[in-house]
Amino acid sequence: MSRIQSLKARQVFDSRGYPTVEVEVILNSGVSGRAIVPSGASTGKFEALELRDGDPASFSGKGVTHAVENVNHRIAPALIDFDGLNQAALDQRLVELDGTGNKSSLGANAILGVSLAAARAGAAFAGLPLYTYLGGVNARRLPLPMVNILSGGLHAGGQIDFQDFLMIPVGAQSYSHALQMTFDVYHSTRKQIQEKGYELPGLADEGGFGPKLQSNLEALEILLEAILMAGYSPGKEVAIGLDVASSHFYAQGGYKLAAENRMLDSLQMAEMLEQWVSKYPLISIEDGMAEEDWEGWEILSKKLCHKVQLIGDDLFTTNAARLQQGIERGIANAVLIKVNQIGTLTETFETVELARRHGYLPVISARSGETEDAFIADLTVATGAGQIKIGSIARSSRLAKYNRLLRIEEELGSAGIYQGAGVFEVLKGLGGS
Repeated sequence: MSRIQSLKARQVFDSRGYPTVEVEVILNSGVSGRAIVPSGASTGKFEALELRDGDPASFSGKGVTHAVENVNHRIAPALIDFDGLNQAALDQRLVELDGTGNKSSLGANAILGVSLAAARAGAAFAGLPLYTYLGGVNARRLPLPMVNILSGGLHAGGQIDFQDFLMIPVGAQSYSHALQMTFDVYHSTRKQIQEKGYELPGLADEGGFGPKLQSNLEALEILLEAILMAGYSPGKEVAIGLDVASSHFYAQGGYKLAAENRMLDSLQMAEMLEQWVSKYPLISIEDGMAEEDWEGWEILSKKLCHKVQLIGDDLFTTNAARLQQGIERGIANAVLIKVNQIGTLTETFETVELARRHGYLPVISARSGETEDAFIADLTVATGAGQIKIGSIARSSRLAKYNRLLRIEEELGSAGIYQGAGVFEVLKGLGGS
C-alpha cells in the first residue's frame, strides 16, 4: 500500500513570478505528497542544472514545460509501483534515470520535485510529521535563524556589491523569542532608512531592504545602528552575518566592487573582511571568496576560520565531492545546504552528514526564488542543523517557513531543543558566544 500509484507534475509560479515545477505523488493507499521546487538568482556554476525551456516567446525563456514533461513522461513510468517509503532507492533511481553528472538530462528541478513529493507522501503514509519521518524521534532541535535585513547584489539590483546583511539573534532564549527580536531589528532598520533619507526602491528578492547606498560598509553601519536602536547589545544579543556572494563580482583574478569603484585582489579582500570582523559584531561570512578562488579561500580560512563561521555556498553547492575538497584543503568551516543545488533529498542528507563528521556547520537555506512550500523548515529540524537562512520576515514565501517552525516549536513543546548561539561551539574560538 506504500507503492507509488501515480505521479504528476505541473508548472506553477515562484516568488519572483517565474515558472517552476510542482510535483504530486499518490501512493496506492490513497495518501499523497506535493512539493514545489525553488529557484536561485545567484546560482553557482557547479550547481545541478535547473532545466528551463529557453523559448523567448514563452515566459521570456523561463518556462519549465520540458521539466514537467520529463516528470510526466520519463520519470513517472519508471516509478509506478516503486516503494514510496524507500527514499534512498527512489533517489538513486532518479539519478540513474538522468544519467548525467549535473542532472542536465531530466533537470534538477524535475528530479527534486519528485524526491521531495515522495518524502511528503511517505510521511503522510506513516502518519508522522515530516521532520519526524525524515529525522526520527531525535529530530527536535529548532534552528537559530539568520535573517536578511539589508540586501544588495543580484537580490537588489546591484545597488551595492555584497548580497545579504543579516541579523543573528544569538541572545534569544527560544525560536519564537528569536523571531520577536528579528521583528524589532527589522522595523528599527526601516526607521533608520527613513530617518537618514535613503531612497528605498522597494523590498529585495528575499524581503530585505535594498536602499541606494554608497558602499558595502554603509549597510553594515546601518544594521549596527538598527540593532542599537532596537535596544539590543551588538554581539551579545544580536550579531551580524554577511553573504558576500563574491563569485558574482569576481573577474580577472580580482574582486570588482562597483559600488565603491575599486578592485581588490584575494589578499586585500581577506584583509578587509578581517578588519570588519575586528570592528563589528560579525560572526558569519558566506562566500567571502569566489567559487573558483581556492587560493583566496585558503587565505581567508587561515585568517578567520577560528574566529567566525565561514560558509561555502557557491563554493560547495551542497555537493559532497566539492565539500570533501574543502575539507582536505582546510577551507571554510560551514556549508550552506540548498536542496535544489544537488537535486535529491538523499544527496542533501549525505552532504549534511559529511559536514557534521568533519566539524563543519550545516546551514539550511532557502533560495531567492521561493514558494509557499515550507519543506526546508521540516528539513532543518530533521537534520538537527541548528541554523536556517530563509530571508527576511516579509512575503508569504518566507513566512511560510518561519511560521511552520513556530508550529513545530509548539508541537515539540518541552521536548524541543533550542541552543541559540550554542550552535557555534564546534568552532574553536567562538565558545558559543
